[in-house]
Amino acid sequence: MTNEEFEDVIDALDDLLEAERSALLVGDLDEIGRLLERKESLIEQLSALEQAEHQPLVDLQVKVQRNQVLLDQALEGIRTVSRRLAALRRVRSSLETYDEKGERRTIDVASDGSVEKRA
Repeated sequence: MTNEEFEDVIDALDDLLEAERSALLVGDLDEIGRLLERKESLIEQLSALEQAEHQPLVDLQVKVQRNQVLLDQALEGIRTVSRRLAALRRVRSSLETYDEKGERRTIDVASDGSVEKRA
């Protein structure tokens, strides 16, 4: 692969990492998914290079690490929302209280889905 092809792959990967960062910052998970295939392809091309200048790779590594931190934070946010939704579902289906001995008791609330109207 020529030096020009090497620079083209580096530039394309650099642009993709910037696009990925932008998508992460706005929470566009669909765009992140779309970028993944292209990212994998560029990384494969980069690994196939025989000659590699060191500095462009270091610069890309910094961007990859930066994006990884953002991805980790996005995943933690999703996990937090998931835990909160699970807690809300539990609240709707049961009531937790304590008895006179201070022991926790769970009372299941049966919901038959019907509503009774009274005049």
